[in-house]
Amino acid sequence: MKLDLVDVFGTGPLSGNPLAVVGGGEELDTPQMLRLTQWLGFSETTFLLPPTDPAADYRVRIFYPAGELPFAGHPTLGSAFAWAAAGGRPRRSGVVVQQCEAGLIEVRLSGDMLSFAAPPFTRYGPLSEDEAAEAARIAGVDPAAIVEAVHVANGPKWQLLRLASAAEVLAASPAARAPIGTDVGLAGPCDPGSAADWELRAFFANQQGVLVEDPVTGSFNAGVAMHLFASGLARGSYVAGQGQATGADGRVMCEQDESGQVWIGGRCAMVARDGELPNL
Repeated sequence: MKLDLVDVFGTGPLSGNPLAVVGGGEELDTPQMLRLTQWLGFSETTFLLPPTDPAADYRVRIFYPAGELPFAGHPTLGSAFAWAAAGGRPRRSGVVVQQCEAGLIEVRLSGDMLSFAAPPFTRYGPLSEDEAAEAARIAGVDPAAIVEAVHVANGPKWQLLRLASAAEVLAASPAARAPIGTDVGLAGPCDPGSAADWELRAFFANQQGVLVEDPVTGSFNAGVAMHLFASGLARGSYVAGQGQATGADGRVMCEQDESGQVWIGGRCAMVARDGELPNL
């Protein structure tokens, strides 16, 4: 087995969201995968396996410290990048087909810039009054400041709280703890002339119920982008920023093509490659 470390969505060295990618994941069982994920401590770790669907180029299992996810965004881009760096060749030039628990996900390859086709929502629609109040408590925002509260689940069970500005997003003071399974995020528009058009923050609870802020989150960006495009709050394409509160400096390219498909992209960089993993 080999271990690669990939930086996803960064704007420079070590500025994005780190991902561990394990090649030869078929040698591990589920408890071993989870244990390694928890020990590494990243928001997610992925395990590459041979595909079982003939249309896929590879299969991936995606773990976060509290369990397994059917889909996640930065692990999708980082896994595709690591698979290609290890010599993987897609059936279609420039397009990798990833098999995961959420189904088949297309990933476009263009050097170190990758983008995935946002999967359909598994839940979409307004939060209830109680859900919005609890999400506001967890995220540390005044409920009166919420412009809109929406389910944008696509694997992770993301709840979006849209605020009036990027400044309000960055000023949020999240709680220390939250129920396991919490996936809450914030989004607000940036001032004209900023490096990004929207600023995002995303929070999840780890296996101890500690609330963790994710540096840059592909799945949340996908849900937000699909909602913004569908509601007319964004058109064509935009750039999202994420990670300032964690010391990261992420940029996410969000685009809706002529067919209506939303694509979520960013830069990937190899930090360490082909690390040997002993028997676990």
